Order: sequence, then C-alpha cells, then structure tokens
Amino acid sequence: MPRIRPLVLATAATAVLLAAGCGKPPDLREQGVPVPSPSVVVETTRPPLPQASATPSTAPTFSESYYVACLGNPSGDQVVATVRAKTRLLPKTGTVSVTTGPLCSGAWQYTIVQAPGKDALVVVTKGAPAALQIVTAGSDVCTITVRTQAPAGLLAAARCS
Repeated sequence: MPRIRPLVLATAATAVLLAAGCGKPPDLREQGVPVPSPSVVVETTRPPLPQASATPSTAPTFSESYYVACLGNPSGDQVVATVRAKTRLLPKTGTVSVTTGPLCSGAWQYTIVQAPGKDALVVVTKGAPAALQIVTAGSDVCTITVRTQAPAGLLAAARCS
C-alpha cells in the first residue's frame, strides 16, 4: 500500500493547485462586497438639430403605394403657376380652378384644372413644391413615362391600368 499513498497525495495536490487559481466559488463569497471591474467612460454629444426652412427644398415624403391629398405640398396654385409658366395649355391670366387634387404619391402629383371655356386639363408633376416639373398634361396622362416611372399610387389616381 505504500504506492497508493503517493498517488493519492499527488492527485490531492493537483486538485488543490487547480482550485487555487479559481478563487472562492460564488456561493461562498461574501455578499455585498463590490468586485472591481473595468469601466469605460464614453462621452456623447448630440448632433445639432436640422433647421426648418421657410420653403422646402425637397419634395415631402408620401407613400408610393397609394395617393393622398397633398395638403398644400404642393398647392393647386403652385401646379397652375407651373403649367402657366412652362406650357401654353392654360391662359396666362384669368381664373383657373383646381377641380381635383393635387393628389400625391411619392414625389409625384396628380391634378385636374379647369379654365373657363376649356376642357379639363389633367396634369402630372413631380418634385418639390417650389420646383415642380411637368411630366405630362392633357386629357390622357397615362403616357409611357407615367406608366413606367410613376409610383403605384399615382397610377391609381390617374386610372392608368
């Protein structure tokens, strides 16, 4: 039996050495004693908030899936002014009424205007209210450009199937 005793001692010594590196088990540690841990201090700064401008330089964001009233972005008067300035489809002076719209889908607008003594004019525009671009205007606005580039909501408003 002399040989078993050195083996038991060596095993016990190894177990003690291995356990010594681990410290006390968590359930045997004193409660409420803070354990130091590394910490990192992070300084945060907030970026400045964007300033609102009097005239939006970009088109308001509307869903492209459906159309909604533009609520003044752009207004009917802005659409009429754009048509008057860029085409000869409306008289330069006189009363022109907006009978439908503007209706918005994405950055596109659909509007029907009526000048006295003339047929209704359907107008498709796109872009920011202060910089509208006429895509097409007439009695049928379902052109290839509108069919291939306009959002689904505008196609529904214009009844392009």
